[in-house]
Amino acid sequence: MFGCLVAGRLVQTAAQQVAEDKFVFDLPDYENINHVVVFMLGTIPFPEGMGGSVYFSYPDSNGMPVWQLLGFVTNGKPSAIFKISGLKSGEGSQHPFGAMNIVRTPSVAQIGISVELLDSLAQQTPVGNAAVSSVDSFTQFTQKMLDNFYNFASSFAVSQAQMTPSPSEMFIPANVVLKWYEENFQRRLAQNPLFWKT
Repeated sequence: MFGCLVAGRLVQTAAQQVAEDKFVFDLPDYENINHVVVFMLGTIPFPEGMGGSVYFSYPDSNGMPVWQLLGFVTNGKPSAIFKISGLKSGEGSQHPFGAMNIVRTPSVAQIGISVELLDSLAQQTPVGNAAVSSVDSFTQFTQKMLDNFYNFASSFAVSQAQMTPSPSEMFIPANVVLKWYEENFQRRLAQNPLFWKT
């Protein structure tokens, strides 16, 4: 019914069913995982009005499982990508896996999927930093690159009194570059991230 994918690893499709409506995937070597994808296989849909809440569990310093709600999958949203790299030190949350004896080893984390009513899913609040950024990587790269460029160029800034006249060199005021970046480039990027292609 479900699949789990971690970059650089084989796809897992054999979830361990720990209750009638609960499934878990083991994530060995979880300390080296940044993102995990949870998806429906497409063979068995959720029953009408049902979906699956997705949890991440890792062992705390005492070896006890700490469960955190990542989000959900439904027939209408059959897959989701979750960032788990920042969750390995957070607080646990309320979860439906507490009373179960799920076999685990110390260096293995787990993804748990609990089949629940859609109304119940809508009332749950996932941990804030599990969602993958909605800003695409190109936009992030562009913004970081230009921030870096401005900081680098600004490190060479001198006042007009400190400038040595050099007729062969052209100087651009730093505030002009900053104004272009803030008022022109960022505005256009926000309106259309692909504006540069035209």
